[in-house]
Amino acid sequence: MIKVLICDDQEIVCEGLRRILESDDEISVLGSAHNGIEALEQIEKAKPDLVLMDLKMPDMNGVIATRKIREKHPDISILILTTFDDDEWLFDAIRSGASGYLLKDRPRGELISAIKGTVRGGSYVDPAVAGKLLNNIVQSIPQRTPSVDISLSDRELEVLRLLAMGLSNADISRRLYLSEGTIRNYMSGIFSKLNVSDRTQAVVIALREGLVNLNG
Repeated sequence: MIKVLICDDQEIVCEGLRRILESDDEISVLGSAHNGIEALEQIEKAKPDLVLMDLKMPDMNGVIATRKIREKHPDISILILTTFDDDEWLFDAIRSGASGYLLKDRPRGELISAIKGTVRGGSYVDPAVAGKLLNNIVQSIPQRTPSVDISLSDRELEVLRLLAMGLSNADISRRLYLSEGTIRNYMSGIFSKLNVSDRTQAVVIALREGLVNLNG
């Protein structure tokens, strides 16, 4: 059972999230906090596996709370759930140790999948902000000649580049005129060849190894 603590300053949002999460029999909501201070207090008692963290809250915002939680409880995953897609919020949250970043307009199934994947050690970045994050990463990574040990087909490289731009599977499917099932198959092949388990890891390796270039 995945134990989740919800941290959001709006009571109605907390209640709505509780109902959504508890509709899945693998998730248990331990409680809710309305700012970072309350979250830190409840973590000491509840010991959650994951904190679903809003960003803009009174007293202590989600960025500061994320940093403090990671310092004291490095084993607890933190998934940001917010309406803010501004660069400053995004980069600060990730630098503070958030395991993922999700916008509140995503479907409930995607939220539940993100929680499960994060607890298993994955990293989820909302496709709507992935491009911003990865562009920020690539600016600090010198381009290299692709590693001879990583052999991707032209189509796989095309899919990987679109993934690095922040496109979802559905978006890539429409762009390449292929079915979503075909795109998922390409994704599985890419993950296997790069020896990764999620989209973010695949793109970071692709940028680091020079397999894709977002500047050109």
